[in-house]
Amino acid sequence: MNSNNDPNHSPLRDVAQNPEATARYLADVQRVLLDIGKKLETLAHETRVHLRDTHVEGDRWYHARLRALPVEKALGQVLRNLNNLTQGLEKSAYKRRAHDEAVVNTAAERKEKELEKWRKKNPQPLQVASNPPQEGAQSQNRDYGGPTSIFDLGNRESA
Repeated sequence: MNSNNDPNHSPLRDVAQNPEATARYLADVQRVLLDIGKKLETLAHETRVHLRDTHVEGDRWYHARLRALPVEKALGQVLRNLNNLTQGLEKSAYKRRAHDEAVVNTAAERKEKELEKWRKKNPQPLQVASNPPQEGAQSQNRDYGGPTSIFDLGNRESA
């Protein structure tokens, strides 16, 4: 069945199935949100200036500021939420790509685990170590020969 004729088809379904398309889509959404954020920052600044300049007869110097604080706080919270949203979009794009990489690597990890399990059940016989050369068959570097102890130094000095 053609996906264009499917009544249940969603265009975001294709985006969700491809990590690169998901990253592009989330980047576009993030760009739009950052643009909206710039406009909201300007709005917050202009609102702050206007509200703090609005004085009523009988006000002290701080009354206008106190009346403006709830509005400024609400706009600041919107900006913080917007920044958290854009950071979350970026993080989700990375997580989506990491998920696909994990899916690809899972098959290889499972094969490696099975191989390790098989090696553990069927250990290979150890190679027999060759006999060390005898004292008489040593080459001209006899100072660096077989094992010695500090009591068996001969004419050498210890460190």
